[in-house]
Amino acid sequence: MTAETSSNAVINANGLCLTFDSSDGPVHALKDVDLQIDKGDFVSFIGPSGCGKTTLLRVIADLEHPTRGSISVNGMTPEQARLERAYGYVFQAPALLAWRSIERNVGLPLEIMGISAAEKAERVARTLELVGLDGFGRKFPWQLSGGMQQRASIA
Repeated sequence: MTAETSSNAVINANGLCLTFDSSDGPVHALKDVDLQIDKGDFVSFIGPSGCGKTTLLRVIADLEHPTRGSISVNGMTPEQARLERAYGYVFQAPALLAWRSIERNVGLPLEIMGISAAEKAERVARTLELVGLDGFGRKFPWQLSGGMQQRASIA
């Protein structure tokens, strides 16, 4: 993909580099990545283990910070996009708290944001239905299949 910017670009990276320090010396996880993803594109990152696929996604999601280069998400820095909730990020493994029911896991971000109990309950119910987990809200993560746990994480 080219480094040219289009008005439809939702992800734009230019000369993106990320180097981790380790006891064995620097590890160059990303080196001079130029990437443009336009609205409506369907993109897959394919490569061997350790080539930087997840690291790139973590930079886009503002979970890692590049050591050089620039990146924009919906025309903003990754940090601005994260703060404005301009995207979603799904972890490779389900991210659920084992001691909280599924509905309490799904409602946790709303709880942190101070959403009222009534609105939270309505939004959690609607979201669980959307991912096909209505009727499973009072279950705990260990009571669901792996696929159901992943859908609960997405919710």
